[in-house]
Amino acid sequence: MSRIGKKPVELPSGVSAQVSGQTIEVKGPKGTRSFTAGDDVDIVLDGNTVSVKPRGLSKRARQQWGMTRSMVANLATGVTDGFKKELELVGVGYRAAMQGKDLKLSLGYSHEVIFEVPAGITVSAPKQTEVVIEGMDQQQVGEVAANIRKWRSPEPYKGKGIRYKDEYIFRKEGKKK
Repeated sequence: MSRIGKKPVELPSGVSAQVSGQTIEVKGPKGTRSFTAGDDVDIVLDGNTVSVKPRGLSKRARQQWGMTRSMVANLATGVTDGFKKELELVGVGYRAAMQGKDLKLSLGYSHEVIFEVPAGITVSAPKQTEVVIEGMDQQQVGEVAANIRKWRSPEPYKGKGIRYKDEYIFRKEGKKK
């Protein structure tokens, strides 16, 4: 039995959901998102709660049960609060600044890195060493953060690079004489 799948998703006030077949569409103050579930689960809407039930006892149905419930919960969170990832730039001369809709990064290369922000995502640089990524889609926010971080992953000797806020970097000791 799925511990996650058993819990119904409570929709906050100001959020409405509509189920048609295997597709659920959630509308909220930040916009509209939809998700199409697989054929192994049923999505049931009762007032302001959404519950997910497996159609059988197969392994795939049980896998889809918890995953579908999590996706529905993420839809509700995305249209109300949204998702946010914060990055820190650690290193001498490492800077971030917004240039129109693009993010301009100085990361020690011979050139500036220009990162084009995809639609539906808001990127801001409140300080020169901080980047904040916000949006309704958790997967897209995480993917944009990972793509920015990929330009300079944190290295273990000096800790330089782009890291998530509150991320711990395991430090290594350097060479000894």
